[in-house]
Amino acid sequence: MATHADDLSVALRLADAADEITMARFRADDLVVDRKPDRTPVTDADTAVEDAVRSRLAAARPDDRILGEERGGTLGADRTWIVDPIDGTKNFLRGGPTWATLIALVVAGSPVVGVVSAPALGRRWWASQGAGAFGSFGGAAPRPLRVSGVRSLSDVYLSTTDLNTWGPALDRYLALVSECWESRAFGDYWQHCLVAEGVLDLAVEPVAYAWDLAAVQVLVTEAGGSFTDLSGRPGFDHGSAIASNGHVHDAALAVLQG
Repeated sequence: MATHADDLSVALRLADAADEITMARFRADDLVVDRKPDRTPVTDADTAVEDAVRSRLAAARPDDRILGEERGGTLGADRTWIVDPIDGTKNFLRGGPTWATLIALVVAGSPVVGVVSAPALGRRWWASQGAGAFGSFGGAAPRPLRVSGVRSLSDVYLSTTDLNTWGPALDRYLALVSECWESRAFGDYWQHCLVAEGVLDLAVEPVAYAWDLAAVQVLVTEAGGSFTDLSGRPGFDHGSAIASNGHVHDAALAVLQG
């Protein structure tokens, strides 16, 4: 199996650059906020981060493609970097600390490197294919991540993002809630990182995009978990996601599918 140590180093340096930009604009009085055609917000920090990442990748990896939430792009058949400059923009613009920059490298359709950096929380998570998943919290030394050992839905700690995104399928999600021990809405990237840490056992998103999921997919799978869409297809680019410790994956899918 090919190693991606150099690519991971690039991704970590990109995250460092992103953190400098986002923290300088976090809670800024002159933060500029616009609304995209899908009515989701975008700030000047979002675009500044993506532009900075693209510029650095053009120098470091000139032959690779780039797909970003704000500037677009396409997913290539070989090497594509996928960037979500600020995942959790609504939290960012309201002054909440639970937002992050997500950076992934996808090779031949599979994420092989993922970095999630949440500087306002003092947290960063990263993984590369075959080399495991790691986290650093509050400046402490990195530690390996491992999913939980929970095996029964009745013991599961569950999270989603926003109940409104479930639409007509909300009853299926509520059916899953009723089968589980506890539920929260940690939302966005954070719930998947918490699955990788073993804090949560299950995170479910009915609507998500490639830039939301590529980095967290490699994080969860390298921590020993499972990652599919809501129909059970492996992958980050099918429009939905369920991340789990692996043990409860099939049981959760069965409830969601009715």
